[in-house]
Amino acid sequence: MMIDAQAAQPGFWFATAMIAAVVLCSTAGEVLTAAAMKSIGDLDDIRAHSGMKGAIRAVLTSPLFFAGVSFLALAFFALLLALNHLNLSLVAPAAASLTLVTNAIAGKFFLKENVDRRRWTAAVLVCIGVYLLAH
Repeated sequence: MMIDAQAAQPGFWFATAMIAAVVLCSTAGEVLTAAAMKSIGDLDDIRAHSGMKGAIRAVLTSPLFFAGVSFLALAFFALLLALNHLNLSLVAPAAASLTLVTNAIAGKFFLKENVDRRRWTAAVLVCIGVYLLAH
């Protein structure tokens, strides 16, 4: 019995959902980890005052850090699932580039970072690239 390769491919919305899961979990993980590191403060200062153990303790006792790492782990497993069902040539560039876009947005609104016009332009060009890749 012959299986049609096109019929075996996941549908558009399924593929979109898998890539979105990778992108959103990755962005959440990176934003939470960045917020943790900003709340901890300068690790060089902590290390100078409390030694390397103090710097490590500062990181490992941060709930935001563990939340970030948890979301990054979810992103990794979502990536594995996506690669199990979709082509690498679609998943890897789409997930990586869309994460760049969502990180710019999250950095601006959640971390109050200054995202300049050049980064917004790059984000728009990335979106165009992902559109061309998908079609």
